[in-house]
Amino acid sequence: MEIELKLLLAPQDAPRLRAHPLLAQTAQGAPQVLQMHDIYVDTPDLQLCRHQAGLRVRQVDGRWMQTLKAGGSVSGGLHSRHEWEGDVPGPQPDLAALDSVIGRKQPIRALLREDAIRDALQPVFTTRIERTVWQLRTPQGDQIECVLDQGVIESGADGVARSVPVSEIELELKQGQAASLFDVALALLHDVPLQLGHMSKAERGYRLAAPQPLRAVKAQPLALDAAMSVEQVFLVIAGNCLEQVSGNQDGVAAGEDVESVHQMRVGLRRLRSALGMFESLLALPDALKSELGWLGGALGEARDWDVLAGNTLAQLDGEAQADAAALAAAAHAQARLKHVQAAEAITSARYTACMLGLQRWLQARAWRDSCSTRQLRRLDVPICPFARATLRKDRRRLLKRGKDLPLLAPPARHRVRIAAKKARYAVEFFASLYDAGQVRRYVKRLSALQDELGWRNDIEVADGLLRALAEMQPDLLQQAAYARGFLAAQLQGGAGKALARPWRRYAAAPLPSHGSVGQA
Repeated sequence: MEIELKLLLAPQDAPRLRAHPLLAQTAQGAPQVLQMHDIYVDTPDLQLCRHQAGLRVRQVDGRWMQTLKAGGSVSGGLHSRHEWEGDVPGPQPDLAALDSVIGRKQPIRALLREDAIRDALQPVFTTRIERTVWQLRTPQGDQIECVLDQGVIESGADGVARSVPVSEIELELKQGQAASLFDVALALLHDVPLQLGHMSKAERGYRLAAPQPLRAVKAQPLALDAAMSVEQVFLVIAGNCLEQVSGNQDGVAAGEDVESVHQMRVGLRRLRSALGMFESLLALPDALKSELGWLGGALGEARDWDVLAGNTLAQLDGEAQADAAALAAAAHAQARLKHVQAAEAITSARYTACMLGLQRWLQARAWRDSCSTRQLRRLDVPICPFARATLRKDRRRLLKRGKDLPLLAPPARHRVRIAAKKARYAVEFFASLYDAGQVRRYVKRLSALQDELGWRNDIEVADGLLRALAEMQPDLLQQAAYARGFLAAQLQGGAGKALARPWRRYAAAPLPSHGSVGQA
């Protein structure tokens, strides 16, 4: 399994990297400079890409080598992928040689054995890269390969010539602890502006060959095992949340995609909820906690204006529709501004440092340095008792906060909404440990309650945004006042009855019980 960290830098900053003291202090000898020409092959309908695989043939100083990468994940800039490679006589891949080294249980092996795939492989895009390689040895003895790649990706698969520049760093762990990758990256970031790289060259090449819009990334289901320890499950959950966060960073950085902002914010909220869930056993350092709060604020402002412009104002009807159009146009303008600010946050060194610091904390299991003996024991026990206790605790808290829900004032109702959100995240995190049907029914009732509380919260947020909009644009004062009154009336009309039914249904729903994975 290849483990590497990808970072992007502006071409003009490459000299600063080359002169960085860290490289001079830890490099084992002079850097090696290579001229590389890569040919990526796939079928005309990109079957390898569709199966999350990439096959290339690389020429380096007259020598040809093929490499197949498949599977794995990207979390906070850390790329983990299966990799198989070997020498070939020329620019054509040798599938028989690959077949002999790929593990039998790897899905990509069966795919490459299909005649329809083997016979249809053709060049899709190429890269021409100047690669500078430093072999680093840290004071702790970890061995890391630091690579600076500068060049271009080119494609003309559909008859249209396209190209995109490449300027990036790859830190690959050769021996030692993965946490050392982040130590090196943070040291480089101190002097060189860097951004986390989410897409590999293969992914960028495929996007060049077959242009497609960036798609928002939703949370992927978790597959837990009852034999896993509490600490192992925390790492899986945190990694899953970070995959959702990092998977949407390119869409947020593009500056306009509403769904990418929403999903990145959801991933961050899930992460913060998971950190709170395990807080009695492992505590995130205050500095990182503060940075996650800053990031949540940057995404939250954009999301709030998106909801106002795209959803809440659409509820105005009748004579208010003309007012809604003017307000929506102004709200959309504010949303675009907040998207630009969110993009600036995501592409900043501050964001890079936050994600690197968080991943370093996870990879090093740094919480163990301050854990008591009792906490260490609890981290090492199987997950099921902890999961069951967490779901029960979340349910008790929600039932307590939601007592007399239809009569609660907005601040108290907001606390119920937060408790419902945390309860849902928890049951979704642990879902694979329980009976699937029971989980589905429980989440359905919890979601219905969340939906009912959510639109009320949207209206309360909208009230503050409309006030701010009227202050920024006094010519909209009358329209904003009317809209606030209209929405407030909706909030009051039938509020008790609308909340009572989903609350009763949730309160009557039993917690999911264990399926075939074992008993808590």
